[in-house]
Amino acid sequence: MAVDQDEVSKVLVVLSHPLRREILSNLEEKGELSFTDIMNAIKVDTGKLSFHIRNLTGFIEQTETGKYKLTRMGEHAISLVKGLETWVEDTGAVTRTPVAHLANPKKRTLAFLIDFAAVLGIFLIIGIPTTLLSSVTGSAFSISGNDVILFLIVFWVYSTLLEGFAGQTLGKRFMRLKVVRVDGKRPMYDHAAVRNFGKILPVLPFDILIGLRLGDKKFIRYFDKFAGTTVVDLESPFESQPISTA
Repeated sequence: MAVDQDEVSKVLVVLSHPLRREILSNLEEKGELSFTDIMNAIKVDTGKLSFHIRNLTGFIEQTETGKYKLTRMGEHAISLVKGLETWVEDTGAVTRTPVAHLANPKKRTLAFLIDFAAVLGIFLIIGIPTTLLSSVTGSAFSISGNDVILFLIVFWVYSTLLEGFAGQTLGKRFMRLKVVRVDGKRPMYDHAAVRNFGKILPVLPFDILIGLRLGDKKFIRYFDKFAGTTVVDLESPFESQPISTA
């Protein structure tokens, strides 16, 4: 059976735009997304997204709730894109690619301490009225186990929200670091939630220990590998590294 080459060309034209590939990739990862979800994920305005969604007719469809999902053709398109990406990596079709330097442990530790101090400072400020009340009543000021648990929860939420939104907490912004996915894309909130679970103090030593045993510089902590994220240093110059074509 002869294949209509014009139809093949149309498919390749649609997939040639990186934003359309990113839309398909996000839908494959999440299953279903609303128009707003897609717009926030790929960082485009309403008009541009509407244009690309129209061009993806046949590759995506709307559900009864108005969200978008991949069609059978869209699933095949993703398989094709992944195959091409693997081919590029294996054969070195792209001879040079920009890479960012990974953040070193020292800067990551300093960023963590800044974030820890920021959240702790909020708790101390909140605790001032309690301290004054204790001095008036003559009762001793103490920190309960519930206070510690609440602090850890707030620290996790703080890190997750900021990294999911912009890839940076206050500490990382100050140290010029940024969380990215290992494929170079911006992490979503679920990636940030997973990686920051390892920052909870009782878990942190084991997270770091297992991460060091991995022997991969991208993953200083195990939960980074589990989430598929790493931390890059924005102050280090971007450089082009050749990909072997052997």
